[in-house]
Formats: sequence, structure tokens, C-alpha cells
Amino acid sequence: MHRARKRFGQNFLTDGGVVSGIVRALAPDPNMHLIEIGPGLGALTLPLLGQATHLDVLEIDRDLISYWQDQKQVHALTGLNIIEGDALEFDFVSWAKQGKDAKRRTCIIGNLPYNISSPLLFHLIAAASWVDEQVFMLQAEVIERITAAAGDSEYSRLSVMLQARYHVEQIMDVPPDAFDPKPKVNSAVVRMIPRQDFDLTDLQWDALSKLVAMAFAQRRKMLRSNLQTLQVDLGLSEPELTARAQEIPVSRYIEWAKTLANPSPRN
Repeated sequence: MHRARKRFGQNFLTDGGVVSGIVRALAPDPNMHLIEIGPGLGALTLPLLGQATHLDVLEIDRDLISYWQDQKQVHALTGLNIIEGDALEFDFVSWAKQGKDAKRRTCIIGNLPYNISSPLLFHLIAAASWVDEQVFMLQAEVIERITAAAGDSEYSRLSVMLQARYHVEQIMDVPPDAFDPKPKVNSAVVRMIPRQDFDLTDLQWDALSKLVAMAFAQRRKMLRSNLQTLQVDLGLSEPELTARAQEIPVSRYIEWAKTLANPSPRN
């Protein structure tokens, strides 16, 4: 039996009720273009294969890759495609385009390693234009940050950037007992659906990323300090100058990003 490896952030899901809930949330169909990040020992993989004709699985652990190669042969899992690779380096854009070219529903699912969850979520943004839905198991406090509204204590750079690109919704709480080994933190499941009204250019997105990083660099300071070099270009009002980053809604950050990327000519 494969032993969970700490360096890969492995905690294997074992609760059948949680598995059923996640699969129901995704609602796989036979024709969908689907990839699972980190199949582990197959808690999600096998139920997904029961409903989807084809499933790609992305795995970095070579022992688990060997395990799945054996499982594929022993159980004749003809719809399973095993990809060896690091999720942080995998080309999700090229993968997702394959599904859209065939006009199939394109989805990404996974019990994500908690030690790389934030950088992985940012990495996945590049593929959002070709993805229909993402369903992920994450550390509960990360999902609290992802879904937090302006004014909440958990509202952060992660909240702004992901909500600018996706509709986000926490759909399930998951206790430590649902895993082997048990993590020391609570978990949850989030659904992320790319926004159809997303209209930022690459230049505007880059401006948003830099602006939000500056605004949240020192959370306790007012924007007068954090955005000091940009306050004239942005035309910040007095209430905005004395506000803090966590008090500004996503929509306003987007407006500012468009202003920065496409400044009005000055007289």
C-alpha cells in the first residue's frame, strides 16, 4: 500500500459520503473533457470514471504513477489517461483548448495539495477562458479567503484576483476524519466557474495584479500609503485614500486596473 508523502502534501480522501458529494457537485457526463489533479489512491478517480468516458489524471509521484499504470491494466480502465508532471508547470491552457476545440464541457477537479494551493490557483487562471468549471478540495481557511467579501477580515489579494476571474462558491465542509492521514486543519470544497462577463485585456489583468499586490502589501495601512505612487493616476477620492485594501470591492479594483492600463490623456 502506498504511504502518503509529506513532501507532496498527500492526504488521501477516504470518506465515501464526501466523495459522492463532490462527484454530484461536478455532475460528470460521458462526453466531458476532464482532468483530475493528484488522483491519489482513486477515491475520486474511480467514481469519475464511472460517469465520464475519459479521464486525464495528473500526478507527480512516480510510485503513484506506477500504481495507476497497474490499475489501468488490471481493471481495464481504458478511459484513463495518466500524465506524469508537476501541476505548477503543467500547460493547462493547451489541455483545456483540446476540449473546447471539440465543443465539450471542460472541467478540472482535485483534492489539491495544501502546500501549493495558492500558487496553483493562480497558475490555473491562464486557462480560465477555456474551462467551464473547477471543483477543488482545499484547506478551509484558503476557501474562506477565496470567497470573502470586501470588508471581511479574510478578504485578501487571493479574494480579489480569483473573484475577478471566477464566480466562487463554497459547497461543502470536510472534517479531518475524512482523510488518511488526518490533516491538522479543516478542509472544504469550492466550485469556481469562470466569469462570462470577464473583459480584461492582458495589459489590464497585469495592471490589476500589480495594483492589488501593492494595495495589500501592508494591510493595516491606508491606501494613501500603499498606493501613494498611483493615487493621482487613479484619481482616488478622500474616502478611498483613507480606506484600507480590504474595504475596496473587486469591481472597484477592476475599474482602477482599466484606468492604469488605459490612462486618459492629460492636458
